[in-house]
Amino acid sequence: MQGKKWAGVVMGFLVLGLLYFPSGCAVNPVTGDHELMLLSEEDEIRLGRESDSQVMGEYGVYKDPQLTAYLDGMGKKLAKLSHRPGLPYEFKILDTPVVNAFAVPGGYVYFTRGILANLNSEAELAGVMGHELGHITARHSAQQYSRAQLAQVTLGSAMMLSETLQVLAPLAQMGVSMLFLSYSRDNEREADDLGVAYSSQAGYDATHMALFFETLERMKPTSDTSGLPEWFSTHPDPEDRIGAVQREAKKWQKDLGLKNFKVNRDAYLKKLNGMVYGEDPREGFVENDVFYHPLLRFQFPVPANWTLQNTRAMVQVTSGKKDAAIMFMLSSAKSPEQAAKNFVRKNRARLMASDRKRINGLSAVRTVSKIMTNQGTLEIMSGYVQKGDKVYEFHGLAPENAFRSYQPVFQKTMGGFKRLTNKRMLNRKPVRIQVASAPVTGTVKKVLKALGTPDRKFQAWAVMNGKTLDETVEAGTLLKIIK
Repeated sequence: MQGKKWAGVVMGFLVLGLLYFPSGCAVNPVTGDHELMLLSEEDEIRLGRESDSQVMGEYGVYKDPQLTAYLDGMGKKLAKLSHRPGLPYEFKILDTPVVNAFAVPGGYVYFTRGILANLNSEAELAGVMGHELGHITARHSAQQYSRAQLAQVTLGSAMMLSETLQVLAPLAQMGVSMLFLSYSRDNEREADDLGVAYSSQAGYDATHMALFFETLERMKPTSDTSGLPEWFSTHPDPEDRIGAVQREAKKWQKDLGLKNFKVNRDAYLKKLNGMVYGEDPREGFVENDVFYHPLLRFQFPVPANWTLQNTRAMVQVTSGKKDAAIMFMLSSAKSPEQAAKNFVRKNRARLMASDRKRINGLSAVRTVSKIMTNQGTLEIMSGYVQKGDKVYEFHGLAPENAFRSYQPVFQKTMGGFKRLTNKRMLNRKPVRIQVASAPVTGTVKKVLKALGTPDRKFQAWAVMNGKTLDETVEAGTLLKIIK
């Protein structure tokens, strides 16, 4: 979570849908078929801009101008070969370790740090880029949006909390969740074919796209603390995906008649040298049931065995039963008192109690309120704390009949907010990818050991390099390790 004002993802897609509804049927640019489409191309571009502002506010951009320029330049070259070359394409890197890439209508394509770390050549990158471009050119995400509008989707399945907590959907990323409705397997198959087509036409060996899918198969979904879904949940595997990609790539290579297709493994790996790997502790981390934020210099305890998600906009901690949550964010108000009034007004809450207090030397206001929902009454304990020129908000919420049992947990978390002064926590640094040459010829395991890899990391680092532990590599081969 960063020190940016929480702009609020206030059901953006559902509201925009009212504006875009009249578009009707359209011709698919890829297939030429007529299909139901509630978005014109102009609407798609406008929706893309709205989506982009939400994505940037929620997950943040990874600040590496050279890597971003490389990605954007390569993506725009591929886009010119696509079925919709005239869209205003933008390619961005999200500052999260989750392994995913996704696209939104209008030409916005996102790659996470996590997926870039697990790609191993320009050819793999081109294949995934082409795949995401395929979702745009075949209008898959626009189709999802249109279907969702007709079905009046509430996106409850995409939220961490139970249905009872949907009243706070704007705080639970409801608008952004629209981006991650899972594609159909037919959509995935078509995007794979288009990824092969676009990358092959750009001169890349599209069989390497299948290598990345092999890497994905060897990976296990990890515990996500960023709130962003993994590739596995948003890109369902079509049947025989790897074989189909390889066959399609060979067909394109024969039709194009080129002798040498680009892979550019070393060139790609060198671009990753120094990239942050895994969670960036400067943006917040948990240790011994305490959340620390070095950049904003605060800390607070989190309940043991609760699930924490940390985004640029909010920290959300959810109970094991998913019947209670604590949400923490930066307020747009100038004082705790104003923040409390704003919350009650915006949520039409019934204020039950309110008092001014000091929390570890900081001025604060604490309230208890109730909100009526379709599923029943939601009870909320809120804390608003002034630290310097910023006001932070806590909201501990649970159904009315469970609130009392969670009240001590809410009080402990809010009451433990304080300034961070521990130098060890303040100076916590992220680990980074280091590209190293294999010092000897041998198995991947032997080479990783020679490079000083801890035994417990052998398997994970082999997968990250797209290899198995018993695979042989030659001396001088570039490999990614973490330092």
